[in-house]
This record gives sequence, structure tokens and C-alpha cells, in this order.
Amino acid sequence: MRLKDKVALLTAAAGAGIGQATARAMAKEGAKVVVTDAHPKRFHGIAQDIAKEFGVETLGMQCDVTSKEQVEGVVKAALEKFGRIDILFNNAGINRLTPVVDMTDEVWELVINTCLRGTFYTCRAVLPSMIKHNFGRIINVASVAGFIGMGDGQAHYGAAKAGIMEFTRCLAMEYAKHYVTANAIAPGFIYNDFLSRIYPPEEIKRMHESIPYARKGAPQDIANIAVFLASDEGEYVTGQTICAAGGSYMH
Repeated sequence: MRLKDKVALLTAAAGAGIGQATARAMAKEGAKVVVTDAHPKRFHGIAQDIAKEFGVETLGMQCDVTSKEQVEGVVKAALEKFGRIDILFNNAGINRLTPVVDMTDEVWELVINTCLRGTFYTCRAVLPSMIKHNFGRIINVASVAGFIGMGDGQAHYGAAKAGIMEFTRCLAMEYAKHYVTANAIAPGFIYNDFLSRIYPPEEIKRMHESIPYARKGAPQDIANIAVFLASDEGEYVTGQTICAAGGSYMH
């Protein structure tokens, strides 16, 4: 029960991947979880399932992180229900594979706004509560795409993820005096079924084959790191980007 009675707000937490795995992992450790997702329906069912399985209080809400109003509304509702937000897990992201020469303003803005601006909106919204209580754990999901040159139409995604890493370092510096930590996790290829809608089969095969570790990565691997960073054991780690890529990239 490393997170007993802590309140965790998670974005993009009702899908099949890292967000839901992390919500469940934090609930298993005793946290009250706020499950948010851009999907208009599935957040409610996931929040109910987590409450039933782990015996913790939950709140499910729709949230498109590109909307400042929705982000602020979710934070307000969480504070009204729980009184505080101790942990923020920023998982919302999107990718649209497009070469730069063909990239429209709309595609660039969709990826940058979801990945980077959404992270800014959520962090800004929760910080007053964290400062008030002199406690906070901010965990932002970046990507190895923020470290390495990515071909195949991922310039906007790589730029956004690199931005998240630097934004995280700045947060760590600004709010360390309030006992607020800020860290990023940079996963390599972590498969879930939704990714088959983004990447062609040959690209998924190539990414799997690029991982030297004897098994492939799973959402739970990232959730385990997030729980550590949110717990007392991770208190003195701040401003870091932890790469979890099975050796496919070593930072």
C-alpha cells in the first residue's frame, strides 16, 4: 500500500495501454484514482471496475487535454471530491505518421497540442493544490522518440516528446522547494492493440525486432516505474527522464 490515501489523476487512462495499467497499479497500492479519457464513454466503466477490484474511491470523467476548460473542470471536480491531488500521470498523446513535406498545420497542431500543450495544461491546473499541501508527484510520459531521430513521419511526435522532457526538468527546478517532484518516463515500443491502428504490421514487426531484451515490453512495465516515482521510495528522484526500452535505446 505504498500510495495509501493518495489521490492520483491520470489522463488517457481508459484505453488498452499504459494509462489504464498505471491507474490499476496505483489503485492496487491504495491510491484513489481519477480516471480521465478523451473517449466519451469508456472512462466511467474503467473507474467502476477499478473501484470494485481494489476497494478504492474513484472518479471517472471525460477529458480532452487540448481543452483548457475540460482540464480545469476535471481538476476542479477532483478537488471537490477528494480535497487534493497528490499525483499527476500525464499519459495523453497521439501520433499521425506524416512526412514533414506533407504535414498540414492541422496535423502538426493535433500532435503538439495533445502531447505537449496538454501536459502543460494539466500540470498548471494541479500545481496550486500540490503547492498548498507541500506535496506532489508529477509523472509525464515522453518517448524514446524525444531522444533519437525518427523517420517515417514522426517529426512532430519527436518534437513534442523532447519538449515534454525539458518541460519536466523545468517543473522539477521550479517546484522542488514545495516538495513537488517532476519526472518523465520515456518508453520504447510498448505494444497494445490500439497501436495496430497507427502503425502498419511491418513497422510493428520491425520495432519488436529492435528490442534486444528477451521479452517485449508491456504497459505494466511503465506502470511499475510510475508507482515507484509516485511513492516515498522515489521522493529524491526529480527532473529525470527514465528510459524503459528493453535495451533498444540506452540513455
